[in-house]
This record gives sequence, C-alpha cells and structure tokens, in this order.
Amino acid sequence: MGKLFRILSIDGGGIRGIYPAHILCCIEERLNINLYESFDMLAGTSTGSIIAAGVATGVAATDIVEMYREHGASIFKKKAFFWPGKKWKNTLQPMFDSVYDTQYLKSVLADIFLNKRLGEIEKPLLLPATDIGNGCVHVLKSGYSEEFTRDNDVLVKDAVLSSCSAPTYFEPHKLDHYLLADGGLWANNPALAAMIDAQRRLGVNQADIRILTIGTGHSKTMYGTDTSRKWGLVNGWKHKEFISFILSLQSQSAMNYLNLQLRPDQIKRVDFESDLPLPMDDFSKIEDLTTRADHDFTHDSEAIKHFINGEYNENCQQASCV
Repeated sequence: MGKLFRILSIDGGGIRGIYPAHILCCIEERLNINLYESFDMLAGTSTGSIIAAGVATGVAATDIVEMYREHGASIFKKKAFFWPGKKWKNTLQPMFDSVYDTQYLKSVLADIFLNKRLGEIEKPLLLPATDIGNGCVHVLKSGYSEEFTRDNDVLVKDAVLSSCSAPTYFEPHKLDHYLLADGGLWANNPALAAMIDAQRRLGVNQADIRILTIGTGHSKTMYGTDTSRKWGLVNGWKHKEFISFILSLQSQSAMNYLNLQLRPDQIKRVDFESDLPLPMDDFSKIEDLTTRADHDFTHDSEAIKHFINGEYNENCQQASCV
C-alpha cells in the first residue's frame, strides 16, 4: 500500500448539522487532532457543505458549532405567508413558496467565508449541488485538478449556499449560468462521490483510501401497507418526513455501495438513529442533538482516534456508532 489518503465527508440535514459539527469539535479539542492537517480531501452536502468548507478554509470546529447556536433560529425563521385562518397556513405555505428566506443565511455565510474563492483553497474540496435548470447533478470543487476551470472564481459562500438550497425550504440559488438547488437530492452523503473523485482526478489507489463519514441522524420512516389511504404530498407522504426519508435513503445507499467497495478498516461511519422524527428546521432540538453527539463521541472516541491515525482496531470498529 502507498500513503494513506484520508477523506472527511459530512452529510446534509439542516439544523442537524450541529451533530457532526460537535463531533468534529470534540476531535479537535479532546483528541488534539488538527482536522485540516489530518484529511487530504473534504466533502460536504447541504449543511455539511458549511462544515466541510469551514474545515477547508481553516475555520475552527468550535466556531462552526457556535454558528449553529447563534444563527440557527434566525436562519430557520419562516417567511411571512398570508392565508385566511391559521389551521392551513403551515401546510399550504410550502406548496406555494419556499418556507425560509435565504437572505439571513447569505449574511452568515458571508461572515464566515468572506470573499474566499474555490480556486484559492489548497485542500481538495467537493460540494454537491443540483442543476435544476438543466436537470442534472452539479459538483462544485476547489482547484485540485488542472481539468477544473469552471469553479475557480466561484465564491465559497455562493458554492455553499447552492448546496444548501433545499427544495421547499429555500429558493434555488442563481450561480453564474446555473440555477442550483440542494445537493442532497442526489448525494446527501457525498462520501461515495468523494471516493470516486479521489481515484479519478487524483490517481489515488482505492486500497489507500480511508473515509471518515459523519451523518446528521436519521429517523425510521415507515408508511405501512394500508393501500386505502390517500397518497397526497401532505396527508399521505407527510411533506417534511418524506424529504427526510429521501435524504436518509440516499445516505444509506451510498454507505451500502461503499461497504461493498472498501474493507472494514477503510471506512468509519458516525451516525445515529432516532425513534422520533428529526426535522431539518427545528432549532428547539439543538440541545438534544448536541447531547447525542457528545454521547456518541464519548463512546466512540477511541475508534475515531485510531481510524484517523491509520490504526485499525477491530474491537473499536465493532463498538462504533453505526
């Protein structure tokens, strides 16, 4: 084997991004591990793009955690929507307009990333988005390959906002000639895309790849087998639960493919399953998510440390939070 090539991948999930952000904060502060120096490629989708881009630009994990705490409630403050009667207001708003205004999120991202451009980032960075104008995938990347010419002048804050623009939550983001929406539509877990790009663009041997992939939690969404119910978006599929269901399925499928391709010592997944719904926009859950992240890190810290250091420990892997 050659030199290990380490990838850090962060899932999408809205306000649930506080979970991977806190995990990374613990890695930095409790394990005394420098995230920027420890990983050779960074990938993040939607809320994960904020975290991955933060690490790639030298933002401390503790500052990313504080960003969620300080600004999360304002980012997910609903737009004014006028409809006679309160009963149907929350149900009907996402059918006619995006629920949240992007302006506050734009200002937060501007404060974090200033006028940094993707081409100025030395570390390979991969941020999935969706090109809804042309009906195809769109991946924003730092200039880690001479073949890349499209994104070098793209501002990091615009790239992140594009990846974060979840349908019905935020409006799509116009970036140059493209109209972009959330990358979670096809790559909520960007680890698979990152692995393939490392091999294709950087010539990394698959046997040398190590991936630390951190989720944002998922809840068991089951619709049962009752065929007599009405299958509308609201009453049958349950709008927000349906979106979370799609994102969870994508993350699961990416992990299934990665586990088929890689040895157990090559991939480490940190995530959790909840018996209750996990909304992407409920700021009131931030303490619960932080507590869960702290609990999972505490019980999995040895496995995480060994994995980042390239020391495979079967017992630690078996004890990990998967």
